[in-house]
Amino acid sequence: MPAPSVSIAKGGGTHGAGPRHVAIIMDGNGRWAKKRLLPRAMGHRKGVEAVRKLVRSLRGTGIDALTLYAFSSENWKRTEEEIADLTTLMKHFIRSDLGEMIENGVKLRIIGDHSAFDPEAVALIDDALARTAHNTGTVLTVALNYGAQQEIARAAAAAAQAGVVTVDTISAHLDTADLPPLDLLIRTSGEIRLSNFLLWQAAYAELYFTDVLWPDFTPEHFQEAVASFGARERRYGGR
Repeated sequence: MPAPSVSIAKGGGTHGAGPRHVAIIMDGNGRWAKKRLLPRAMGHRKGVEAVRKLVRSLRGTGIDALTLYAFSSENWKRTEEEIADLTTLMKHFIRSDLGEMIENGVKLRIIGDHSAFDPEAVALIDDALARTAHNTGTVLTVALNYGAQQEIARAAAAAAQAGVVTVDTISAHLDTADLPPLDLLIRTSGEIRLSNFLLWQAAYAELYFTDVLWPDFTPEHFQEAVASFGARERRYGGR
């Protein structure tokens, strides 16, 4: 049964207008499993289910882009077993959901360096990118082996190489340069920090923190975050 759709007014402004680009730090899989005396891998599996339900719920809404923090450049410090579990889940998600993404017009993008994963995973990701490249629905961007500080350094170096270093030229070389400006950044699990995720892009984004652990995060929770966004007045430094 598909998850209920989230009704969102399209726009990127203020006072009731919905966000075009939402990013999520999907935190709390391990704590979800620990609370239930389950292996961490079970938390990650439930987290993937939460992703699937959320992506399905966005069909036909005003959300143009959803960016998910799936694997940071710091996550390589985790145990080999956990990294293997995460990689296996990623492969399974692509195999099981790619057809549905194509059918629903979802365009998959990757930010970060996914070439660091094993060859099978890289091949699956590259195939999914190619097969969804011309889709015109929601852009689902997944951050894999991603770190915002590293991204900014690369963008600044590219701008310098081109001869001009300004806010605009750095922005033009970011991994997200072809996406709408980030409107709303959500973090689950009660942590209140950005953890090296979209630091540049979040400069004027609205931030929303919730105690809900990611595996328990539903389309209804997402709608609450969007409603909070719509109630805020965005001044971009003005009065």
